[in-house]
This record gives sequence, structure tokens and C-alpha cells, in this order.
Amino acid sequence: MAQTSTTNPAYRGSGPSWEVVIGLETHAQLSTASKIFSGAPTAFGAAPNTQASAVDIALPGVLPVLNRGAVERAIRFGLAVGGNVAAKSVFARKNYFYPDLPKGYQISQYEIPVVQGGGVDIVSPTRGAIRVRLTRAHLEEDAGKSLHEDYHGMSGIDLNRAGTPLLEIVTEPDLRSSDEAVAYAKALHGLVRWIGICDGNMQEGSFRCDANVSVRRAGEPLGTRCEIKNLNSFRFMQQAIDYEVRRQIALVEEGGTVVQETRLYDPDRDETRSMRSKEDAQDYRYFPDPDLPPLAISGEWIARVKAGMPELPEAMRARFGTAYGLPDHDAAMLTASRETASYFEEAVRAGGVEPKTVANWMLGEVSAALNRAEIDIAAAPVKPPALAGLLARIADGTISGKIAKDVFDAMWAGEGDADAIIAKKGLEQISDEGAIEKLVDGVLAANASIVAEFRAGKEKAFNSLVGKAMAASKGKANPAQVNAILKRKLGG
Repeated sequence: MAQTSTTNPAYRGSGPSWEVVIGLETHAQLSTASKIFSGAPTAFGAAPNTQASAVDIALPGVLPVLNRGAVERAIRFGLAVGGNVAAKSVFARKNYFYPDLPKGYQISQYEIPVVQGGGVDIVSPTRGAIRVRLTRAHLEEDAGKSLHEDYHGMSGIDLNRAGTPLLEIVTEPDLRSSDEAVAYAKALHGLVRWIGICDGNMQEGSFRCDANVSVRRAGEPLGTRCEIKNLNSFRFMQQAIDYEVRRQIALVEEGGTVVQETRLYDPDRDETRSMRSKEDAQDYRYFPDPDLPPLAISGEWIARVKAGMPELPEAMRARFGTAYGLPDHDAAMLTASRETASYFEEAVRAGGVEPKTVANWMLGEVSAALNRAEIDIAAAPVKPPALAGLLARIADGTISGKIAKDVFDAMWAGEGDADAIIAKKGLEQISDEGAIEKLVDGVLAANASIVAEFRAGKEKAFNSLVGKAMAASKGKANPAQVNAILKRKLGG
């Protein structure tokens, strides 16, 4: 059942509750070295118009040739989402005229896309676990880019992106809030990176979304949708949808009518504004591309691609629970990316430490260090075997958990492995019973008032004495032994 939007104050109007209906179209740039119909490179950052070949701009006499790698990435996606990979799909010319479209048409797929159906599972903050249905995923070429910022009174055109391979992924109108839209976009972003078909770099335009947004009174037919174009951050997506929903509700409640159109989001003003009227399929005058034969994908080809697929996140989450005894939350966090999952398993395989301990440290100290450094886990200076070595020193009693955090910081700073840092700084844990007993005696003698509070029934006083004992040992005393000796002496 659809969830009405009354749970979200941003969507409340006056009178009966409003329901928001959202569908997303996502353009994922495929991770091929060359373009979809030419051998021109797809590398980001080249000087303007240096990577636009004669094929990309359709100079007379040239013919497009389909990139096999782009097709295999589309097959991989279809398998990952449980969609139907078409045995035959057709390329069409989508005709429209815009300065950054050098051909005057875009080669895309319309009537028969390469992937149909499938879905992506998300957790909605209001509806729980839901499956967002996919309508289709089709192959197409990207357009160029208009440059407005560096010119006065005119625009520049950079055709480097023209012909870059895209997989356009279209959902059914299954989303009911900006929260759900962002949850879906993040899940899809993680999936295309996981299966290696897209680098997901939103700043470079490798993963960008268009949001189709409409509102209706609960139980009424679908309203008129507006498309918000080229959302390249999850934060902007949420803000743009929330603004557009409020705009449409206010417009209808004031007696106006929502016009189908394409809009852009201005993050500086936190508003959407009209870009152009929204075209329908007939406006593009689709017809089969005469230079490209139908794309035939055999069952054997699909089987070969399937054999090379990585373990998918859902299956890995389940395995982490059964094989390593991790709770669902930990398993979900550790499988947020293939790099994180690989780091965890490599650290566990290094031996000498419990999987749950590795998980705790990865979701705690390691994650915090990555956030501070603003780097991905693949670039972490502390590699999985090194982390396992540190955790093994906690497990065997060489250092305490508190000291381990200091050692980790030193490892992160490049001062060596755990054993070298422990030896160099003299951080070995004190486990000699006699030495700890002597230290405890000193603490009790120096803190008679706290001892009296404990004997008077203040349990927190005991923790204070433990803290003073650990401080007196500079954190090196075995905490379990400190606790045991304190209890024995105070109990006597």
C-alpha cells in the first residue's frame, strides 16, 4: 500500500492529505575505455573537444560500431537486478535539436531495451522494506556539454562527452518521498559500483539522476509530473524533490494547474525553475537507426557474463551473518561497498582475532579515521593484515583496548606496524599480579574519601577507583586484573 505523505511535514498542505509519486531516471556512465560507437577515449578531464571523433559527431561517411564492453556491462546489470535481458534489442534515433548534440539526434533504445523489469530493494523510513520496480534499462550515447560560466554573452560547447556510453535506468513511479528517492539512488549507486559497470563519480557526471515528481490527493489518479533534471548529489536530490513537492501542492491549493515540464534545481536559492516544456515520446520522432543492426544477445553470452559476476551484496550480507556471526546491522554496513567487504574478509583471514572484533573496529576507529582523512577504504594507510595484527595484540593481552587506539593512530600516521610501535613506545600491558596489587594499594591509600563513598553504597565510586588505577599505570595495567584486585580488597 502506498504511504501518504502526512508523515513528512515538508509535504503537508491544507485539507486532505497529499500523496507524492516519484519515479527516477538514472544515467550511469559505463566504465569502458572507449565510447559506445567509436574508439575515442572516455577519460575525464581532457582539454575541450579533444576526444570527439568523426563518428561521435556523425561526419559524412562514418559508421557507428557498437562497443561489446558496453553491452556486457548492461547484461551484468540486468542479471544483478533480476531483470530480463532481451535476446534482441534495437537502437533508435531520438531526434531533438540542442547545441551540445552534434548529430541532431541521439542513438538510444526505445521500443525494445536491452533490459526489462527487475528491481532494487531499499528500506523506507516510513514503509519499511520495499522493492522499487524497474521499468527498463537501455543503452545510449551521451551528448556533449554546454559551457556557460566562462563566457559573457555566449556559450561554449565541449563535445568530449559526445558518444560516451550510458545505461539509462528507469523506475516505475514507486517512490513516495524524497527519503525513499535518496535511499533508492544510494542503493543503485552502490550496486553499479559493486558489479563494476560504473565508477559512480557524481562530481564528474558518471552517475546523475532525473526525478519525475507529481502530487495527488490520497486515492486520486496520478497528477501531472515535472522532471527535475541532472541531480548529481544525494543532498541536492532530496532538497530539489522537497521543494518541488511543496511548489506543486501550493500551486494546486491556490487553484492553479501543474504544467508538465523539465525543471532545474538551483542549490544556491534552494528552488527549482522551469527549463523547457517536457517532451513526450512522439516529439522525439524515434525510428530504428539504419546504421546499426539489432543487438542479438545469446544465452551463451549471458551465461559467460553471469559466470564472471561477483557475489552480490544481498548474498554477501546473508553469508556474513551465518559465516561470521555478525548482526544484520554490521553485515549491512560492511557490505556497503565491495572494497569495505574485501577489507573485512582479508583482516579476518589474517587470523588471530574474532570477526566481531574486526567489525567493531572497522565500524568504529577505521571508519572515523577515513572520515577525518576524507578518503575511501582502498586508500587507508592501515591495511587489513596490519589491523588484524593490532587486534591480535589486544586479544593476547599485550595491550589494552584503550592503548590500542593510540597504537592505531600511530599506525595510521605511518610509524610502523603494531608490534614495532608497542615496543618502541613501551606500551606493553602490565599483567603482573604483584605489580598491579601494589599499584591498587597506592590508589586506595591516596583516595580514602572515594573508598568511604564506596563503602557507603555509592557504586559509581568503584568506577572512579578503577579509572584512577588505570591513570596511575598510564593505561597499561590489565583492566580485568585491576577490577578483580579492587573488588577483593574492597570486599575485605
